[in-house]
Amino acid sequence: MKILQLHADYIEYEPIRKEIEAAEEAERKAYRFEDIVVLFTAVEEGDNESVVSQAATLTNEALHNLGADKILIYPYAHLSSNLAPPTTALKLIKKMAEEFKALGLKVSQAPFGWNKAFTIKVKGHPLAEQSRTIQAVSTTEPVSQAIKAEEKLISQWYIVDTEGNLTPIDKFDFTNHTQLKQLTDYEVAKSRVVHQEPPHVELMSRLGLVGYEPGSDAGNLRFYPKGRLVKALLERYVSQMVHDYGGVEVETPIMYDMKHPALSDYLNRFPARQYIVRSEDKDLFLRFSACFGQFLMAKDAQISYKHLPFRLYELTRYSFRREKSGELVGLRRLRAFTMPDCHALCIDLNQAKSEAIKRFKLSMNVLSGIGLTKDDYELALRATEDFFNENKQFIAELVRLLGKPALLEMWSERFFYFVFKWEFNFIDNLSKASALSTDQIDVENAKRYGIQYMAEDGSMRYPLILHNSPSGAIERCIYALLEKAYRIAQSGKTPTLPIWLSPTQVRFIPTAAQYIKDALSLAGKMSESCVRADVDDREETVQKRVRDAEKEWIPYIVVYGEKEAASNTLQVRDRVNRTIKQMTLEELITHIQKQTAGKPFLPLPLPTLLSQRPHFT
Repeated sequence: MKILQLHADYIEYEPIRKEIEAAEEAERKAYRFEDIVVLFTAVEEGDNESVVSQAATLTNEALHNLGADKILIYPYAHLSSNLAPPTTALKLIKKMAEEFKALGLKVSQAPFGWNKAFTIKVKGHPLAEQSRTIQAVSTTEPVSQAIKAEEKLISQWYIVDTEGNLTPIDKFDFTNHTQLKQLTDYEVAKSRVVHQEPPHVELMSRLGLVGYEPGSDAGNLRFYPKGRLVKALLERYVSQMVHDYGGVEVETPIMYDMKHPALSDYLNRFPARQYIVRSEDKDLFLRFSACFGQFLMAKDAQISYKHLPFRLYELTRYSFRREKSGELVGLRRLRAFTMPDCHALCIDLNQAKSEAIKRFKLSMNVLSGIGLTKDDYELALRATEDFFNENKQFIAELVRLLGKPALLEMWSERFFYFVFKWEFNFIDNLSKASALSTDQIDVENAKRYGIQYMAEDGSMRYPLILHNSPSGAIERCIYALLEKAYRIAQSGKTPTLPIWLSPTQVRFIPTAAQYIKDALSLAGKMSESCVRADVDDREETVQKRVRDAEKEWIPYIVVYGEKEAASNTLQVRDRVNRTIKQMTLEELITHIQKQTAGKPFLPLPLPTLLSQRPHFT
């Protein structure tokens, strides 16, 4: 429905002749209304009573701002080229009049279906002229063609060894490859529904990192100060690694027009569900990756073969996917997430494969720096049959780099925009697989978006595009670290976070109030040396404060009292190794700095004194 709202000193109109058979009966005479709000109204295809209710609510609010209570509904088909059938339009216009009357407004209506002559004088204030477009709220969630294709997809499954040899999954010996078997079972089942809460959910809350947000949509989480610190450090680390690799960082919008020709086509080639936002007369979707903005940016750039491979990078905070509610759980599967997204434009397939190998190594290094070794994840490969047969050595090289067999999903034809994709999958304590790092060889989107480069012979050509996230979603990295820590605890060892991600790296526990000042001074010196230290000054026993530090997974604990103050030597409890070692402050700082070398640093996210901290969980 389209409405042109005019606040008028007066309007005069006279019905001249009927334009349609369904026109209302009306007397051919002049009608005049003074000090009136005129609603020139066009009812469109698909409008319903919910649209009428929205129109009534919005107009009533506008009239309140105008201080007016008199309305003339003036049917005016010329506002739209997508009109509803006359019988529907008349029915909804009469319904609108009833809604306005129910709101206590004085309502008149010009006859429907007539050619009319009119004269109007509009008031001169800023709110005198307003227009609005109102559409029915769709109860059907738009689903991309890629999702529909994925649901019908028939795959052939194999295990690829480090020599590139294929073995059907039903003939492979998984005896020494438990996690690979779990990945295979999970992928072949194609079910993402979670029936049990994974261990990391309890840990993320108990450690004061992350919580569910009841005031938002499901899958949108709140990060408490400690969790925000961990997330920010991971964001900085991944971005630093991509910069070192050669990524050029940009920033792009989070929402795009669903009817943009390149974007709407791409939506149907990507297996993700979208959030839809209505703005004036546009339907916008919230991005599920950085592809849209980076591709539109690359389209407008002047690119030469000398620039390729060219690497565009953005850390999207946030990307959005309308995952099914039964699939949402903790940090593993979200509807709003932070995704490092790096695209590389490549001249041809040879350059793309060479670049993909570099990014494969980059991704392994990124995960290693985060705290995840090759033993913590499994490789999944996805390819068309033609691509695999023509590029066996390339695929074998990736498997050799990982150093253990991988799962291969092979398609007889291409359903998506890529011909090849790999993923590092973390297997959690419920045997569920979650993709971390990934890369794809995209053969469609350069042409779809009009991205071209000037070749050496002066011709314009379309590049191949690689889609890489060297870590996967930042939230999912935290999930993997917590699930790994739980697994370590189940084996009888001490669960922990990597020390560079520990919100507090050293805790001082003064044995009496007179040592709090000294402990604060020591913590301050550590902060100056890029070590996060705090002081537990609460009126609790030393034993309880030590136990609480253990529960918070604090790597180093120092009980500080008369002996330490006199000797300048600290009794340092190493929580992970379960040892106590005598160290000077300088030695402890150097010890921690060696473990955190090359990693970003941020200061304590909370007050240094525990007595000054609120509890978020």
